[in-house]
Amino acid sequence: MELSERAQAARGAIEPVTSFFLSLRAMDGQPDVVDLTFGDPHEMPLPALVDALRMNLEPRAEDWFAYKTSLAPARETIAAGLQGELGLPFEPDDIAMTQGAFGAIALAFRLVADAGDEVVIPEPGWFYAPMLRAADLVPVRAPLAADSFDLDVEAIARAVTPRTRIVVVNSPANPTGRVYAEDLLVELATVLEAASRRHGRRIWLLSDEPYRRIRFDGIGFTSPAVCYPWTLIDYSYGKVLLAPGQRLGYLALSPEIPRAVRDELRAAMLPLQMGLGWGFPDALMQYAVPALETVSIDLVELERRRDRMVQALGAAGYALTVPEGTFYLWGAAPGGDAVTFVAALAERGVYVLPGTVFDRPGHFRISLTATTPMLERALPALRDLGPG
Repeated sequence: MELSERAQAARGAIEPVTSFFLSLRAMDGQPDVVDLTFGDPHEMPLPALVDALRMNLEPRAEDWFAYKTSLAPARETIAAGLQGELGLPFEPDDIAMTQGAFGAIALAFRLVADAGDEVVIPEPGWFYAPMLRAADLVPVRAPLAADSFDLDVEAIARAVTPRTRIVVVNSPANPTGRVYAEDLLVELATVLEAASRRHGRRIWLLSDEPYRRIRFDGIGFTSPAVCYPWTLIDYSYGKVLLAPGQRLGYLALSPEIPRAVRDELRAAMLPLQMGLGWGFPDALMQYAVPALETVSIDLVELERRRDRMVQALGAAGYALTVPEGTFYLWGAAPGGDAVTFVAALAERGVYVLPGTVFDRPGHFRISLTATTPMLERALPALRDLGPG
């Protein structure tokens, strides 16, 4: 076979995602389909987003659309925003602009890990494994708490070995919507510090925070960077703007990282991004950052949709994890078979994401980015096919 081993491994790791994605072609041309699969917009873009792009579209210099790396105004805006949100003294040089959270995560993996290193990832969790396989790294899954899907520090501790280089924490978590409490993060920091000393090798923490600003019920947020100095943060504007096709994100170095190490990482990010294929956002998106920093989807309306679906599906007998953040609803599939359940819904014109995508074949995920009328149209099918 001519295909590289890493390509084969990455393809295998993401096969449940690609298979389901290709299956969605069945929706094409169907009238009144209700798409509750991915966090895509189903309404016109936020006017403030359109205004920010329009404001920066007209060139103001000959090099307006020339090659760009991480632009200073964007980094300055983000550093100031992080200071306010997380209470840590971030500086512009701590920020690398990336093509969404995907680009930031890929940069983080290569910044501190070498081929063959192990990376502990949450289960159920996002699509980290294919990215790790593509980087010649080894994913090691650590299950979340069985019933609550809370962070399971003991499971992470069991997953750590002398080869562990990174532990990934995703809060608010996709797909469960859980927001992890500070006491658990402090406990995790203690475990990682002890393991780093025991194995004679620093374990890094990657805090995956693209949903950081999407939380409900007044729930606060603590970044692991507050509890563990050796933390990298990735972020995406695509969630809070509900514009995932406009690739804009960043990787931030915790200002608590010792200065000598932090300086070394700062110096390495630019050449590494260049080596990875010019992994910077488009010029237009970077110009727009100062205007976009405070723009958000309607969280009040999103919380209203969450409450409506939780109430309706709970009354229909579904076992749900009530999301504290993100725009997803995570539930147990009737009969414990997500594939059969999802296929039956699809026959009724309602599409949801099966838990097989997250290595949880007994669960499913609904995206609340659908409009309220779409969610209402989905409810009869969900009730009819529910556990009763």
